[in-house]
Formats: sequence, structure tokens, C-alpha cells
Amino acid sequence: MNIEQTPVLDNHLHLDPVQGRNTEAVEEFANHGGTHLLVLNKPSWHLVDAATDEETFREVFDLTVGAASDATEMLPGRAWPVLGVHPALISTLVEDGYTPAEARDIMQTGLDVASEYVADGPALAIKSGRPHYEVDDAVWDASNEVMCHAFELAADGEFAVQLHTEGGEEFEQVAEWAEQRGMDRQQVVKHYSGGRLQGPTKSVLADKDELEIAIEEGEPFLMETDYIDDTERPGAVLGPKTVPRRVRWLLEQGEADAVRIAHVETPEAVYGIDTEATLSR
Repeated sequence: MNIEQTPVLDNHLHLDPVQGRNTEAVEEFANHGGTHLLVLNKPSWHLVDAATDEETFREVFDLTVGAASDATEMLPGRAWPVLGVHPALISTLVEDGYTPAEARDIMQTGLDVASEYVADGPALAIKSGRPHYEVDDAVWDASNEVMCHAFELAADGEFAVQLHTEGGEEFEQVAEWAEQRGMDRQQVVKHYSGGRLQGPTKSVLADKDELEIAIEEGEPFLMETDYIDDTERPGAVLGPKTVPRRVRWLLEQGEADAVRIAHVETPEAVYGIDTEATLSR
């Protein structure tokens, strides 16, 4: 198999239609063999302001829906928006004078709005999580309540949740929290994952060593760059051509089955999308 015979999905990439490369980054992805994208909104304060109300969340989400629509025009496959609330918003709000409980309520409102976009059609899934840095107990507890609210919304709407969390491999409790609220743990995706993970589905950063570990583990996985689309940090975290390059490398290593798992089978199982039917080269 060669790369022209398979869908190539980047499961977590940011586009910035305000001050980023935006469609240039999509073109780079497509020119190297990429076909499908899940486009995550950047934190609200990177696009407009730190969101404190529905209107600001909608402004951010609309920008991302538009970016994904523009990306679809340039891809042999298509792009889907994944919308939500970056967990670091809680720290920004607390620094601005909100209590952790007030910040929690604002963030849950943002997730309510994001879930509307899934229900109404333009978005595929939502994003939530908890801080990846040290916070006090009140902020940590409030963040977990925000994340569990995302699970409730996803269970009601029958869609997936991408999580931005601290690092590590042990997230069994998080998967159990999702199950307790009616979700299938397979639809809980830990973005920026290594090759090993307990609990949710792993979205593995496209690093050769971590991909080899993921393949050895023999479990469903996705691939991502977490590309940030910041002109002052041009390659952060990984550039948009990285996933297609890693797919070529995997195919050269004889790992066609792993490529199918990451780019066809797992996207279907997690999100209900058909990357083959939506592909026309």
C-alpha cells in the first residue's frame, strides 16, 4: 500500500483564521498526502477574548467552523470542527477575579454551546479536560466538574469528547467517570497521548517512538500533531505535514494494518465518520 491508497487523518490540529497561516497550513498537509482533519478551536483568548459569556464562545466557534469549511474545500477528504473550552480558561478567569465555582459555570456554559453545534450539524465532537499544570484543590475540583459535564452532554448527544489533560498513562478513573454518565469510554479521546494509555482512546502525538509503542500495544489509536497555527511559533507542536510523513514511514515499515486502525477503523468507532467514503482523490 502507498499513501495515495489510504485516508490520512490528523485528529487534533488548530487553525487560526484571524492571525495564523490557516489555509496555508491545510495546503501543506494536503500536499504531503493528508486527507482529513479534525480542527480544534484555539483557546478563546487567542482568537478574541477570554470567554465569559455565550456570545464570545459562539464567536470563537463560528471562526473555527468557518476555518474547517475552508479547509474542506482544499482537501481530498474533509475537515470537521471539534469545539469546546480549553481547560486553562479556568486559570485565566480566576486570575481575572472569578471564583473557581463561577469559572466552572462559565466553562460549562461554553460546553453547552459547543454541544449545540454538534446537535445542529457543523461540529463533530466537543473538547474539555483539566489543567496540565499544578493548580490548587478548588480549581482542580471545579475542572473535574467541567470535564464531567462534558461527559454528560456527550452521553445525551451521543458524540465524542476530546480531552486536554495532564500527561501520564493512567486515566482509568476518567474513563469510569465518563461511563458513569452514560458514555462509551471508546468515545473519550485523550489528545496528546503517548503510545500507552489506560482508560480512554489514545490520540498519539506523531512521534516515531510513541507510534511504535502504540502499535505494540495493539489497541485502537488515532494520530495527531496538535499543530497550533501561531506564526510566532511556526512548527509548534508538530507541523501540519507530520502526520502524512509518519503514515508514509509506517507504510514503508510494513504497518499498513496500523495505518488502517488509526485512519479508518478508530475514527469510525469513536466519531462515526467514514474516512474512506468521504475521500475522493
